Amino acid sequence: MSTAENISEEKKYNKWIVILAIVIPVVVAVLSRLKLQDFGIEVEPLSFLPPIYAAINGLTAFVLIIAVMAIKKQNRQLHERLMKFAIMLSVAFLVMYVAYHMTSDSTKFGGEGAIKYIYYFILLTHILLSIVIIPFVLITYVRAITNNFERHKKIAKITFPLWLYVAVTGVIVYIMISPYYV
Repeated sequence: MSTAENISEEKKYNKWIVILAIVIPVVVAVLSRLKLQDFGIEVEPLSFLPPIYAAINGLTAFVLIIAVMAIKKQNRQLHERLMKFAIMLSVAFLVMYVAYHMTSDSTKFGGEGAIKYIYYFILLTHILLSIVIIPFVLITYVRAITNNFERHKKIAKITFPLWLYVAVTGVIVYIMISPYYV
């Protein structure tokens, strides 16, 4: 397939990338603010989830690093499998994050002084980049599945550090707030 054909194939996915890049953050924001109890649905708080989804963030970071190492060693098949796994981990994280917030009140950070500002800086950049990373991951993935590997490599150089930052800061946010869970 020529580069022009690859780009044409890639463009077929653009509508879905835009839709998902908007819908995913909006749905996560809305659902994580709703409480099932407000609708008369009595459920136990899923308070066991935060360490699990923090571990999923850590595993995602590890998988991303191994995937980059695999492609640098020209192991495309392993790279592809690891990247699909990283996407599945991110989806699992989102589902657990929403489930936790639909059944539990948000935990307030109790630190004071400089650590409070550090925490909120990390949290804010984590949240903002977790929204920004969605279209980057989708575009990077589409460029790979449409065999547009030159364009895939270019955007992957941006996607990888952003996604890695989001995964690592997810763990850091959990570690910093975990003493304040009820």
